[in-house]
Amino acid sequence: MSKTLFDKVWDAHVVRKIEGGPDVLFIDRHLIHEVTSPVAFLGLKSRDIKVLYPERTFATADHNTPTINQHLPVEDPLSANQLRALEQNTAEYGIRHWGLGHYKNGIVHVIGPENGITQPGTTIVCGDSHTSTHGAFGAIAFGIGTSEVEMVLSTQCIMQPKPKKMRITINGKLGTGVLPKDVALFIISKLTTSGATGYFVEYAGTIFEQMSMEGRMTVCNLSIEMGARGGMIAPDQTTFDYIQGREYSPKGADWDKAMAYWKTLKTDAGATFDKELTFDGSEIEPMITYGTNPGMGIGITKDIPDADAVEGGKTTYEKSLGYMGFHEGEAMVGKKIDYVFLGSCTNGRIEDFRAFASLVKGKHKADDVTVWLVPGSHVVEQQIKEEGILDILTEAGFTLRQPGCSACLAMNDDKIPAGKYAVSTSNRNFEGRQGPGARTLLASPLVAAAAAVTGKVTDPRTLLQ
Repeated sequence: MSKTLFDKVWDAHVVRKIEGGPDVLFIDRHLIHEVTSPVAFLGLKSRDIKVLYPERTFATADHNTPTINQHLPVEDPLSANQLRALEQNTAEYGIRHWGLGHYKNGIVHVIGPENGITQPGTTIVCGDSHTSTHGAFGAIAFGIGTSEVEMVLSTQCIMQPKPKKMRITINGKLGTGVLPKDVALFIISKLTTSGATGYFVEYAGTIFEQMSMEGRMTVCNLSIEMGARGGMIAPDQTTFDYIQGREYSPKGADWDKAMAYWKTLKTDAGATFDKELTFDGSEIEPMITYGTNPGMGIGITKDIPDADAVEGGKTTYEKSLGYMGFHEGEAMVGKKIDYVFLGSCTNGRIEDFRAFASLVKGKHKADDVTVWLVPGSHVVEQQIKEEGILDILTEAGFTLRQPGCSACLAMNDDKIPAGKYAVSTSNRNFEGRQGPGARTLLASPLVAAAAAVTGKVTDPRTLLQ
């Protein structure tokens, strides 16, 4: 019987089927960080339960970490306590811990792939909604809650109802200045933030086949923002080349065995999906959001749409535009920007910094804009230095910060002040997401770079040589 990629991976991990209920799913890799793990460990201690397979869990500090002066004690008491708890809990249960200052430290969804922890055909969970990132490798990856973190630590399994299947196919060729982030924001603008609720999405077509692994990670990262349980892309030679030689990837005969399996991980001809959507890649231009959810996005040259063209109803729409200080029919190009943020698990990888640097090279940071450039890991930070990108950034007036989640969710000192506008390469533009009263415009690294040198929303294609 023909099977989808999703079915192949899911079915291979079902330990037990509960009639009329969820499946018991075995989890290959468990990623944890300092925010959602402390309560889970307290639960283990209260019941005197051990971690079943500590070698399958990997811990890093990212959400609460400062992005300057990481050699100094963390000043915020709550952040300091959470970081200390992660260090103590992982030591007690024999779990690898890459804490603040460790050379492997970084954002959980950046360090997993770059260390070879993320592999095709695996199941991966983390107490973080953007775990969908790892689906770029042909893995089933999704976020879980605190009680489920405890469940995975103690049993290496989780109970989950099997989602429906959706395939989104995009063929064609992307235009100048269009990045994977634009592709993802385009899809979300078409589906809305609830359009994929209840589904696991497979991305297919030439647009995704031509993407680098980093671009695929950006797309899969944002699957959750259209309501999907996760997203995945079939592994291919691009995938295998990325994984080979990394620390936790298979070696020698194990590599050959893994490759034999990985090459079977694709949707069979004739396999059916519960929903199919198709788009043309040439339709996509650099995108930007104008509202308070990721679905409120438009091509950067377009005007803010009227209420009758938007999900949620007129009252909700007016509230959103009121929060943003925008009006129907206005152009986004030319709007003043106060902050620019390059980073997060969506766009904190080396290719994102290469794109940013390609536009700002030979130009200079706008005087009235604060710019936070935050690599996703120490590995990315080192690449920025080795490739000469730091020199380009410094010459253009920018400063590189240290790795962490940073201004994505305002859990550390990197908060956008109330009423200020930020072009952000992160994943959510909810009210207060980047700080109380902050106004967030989601965009690609190129759109962020254009705003950083002009001080306003600017079509990056006008600045690209």
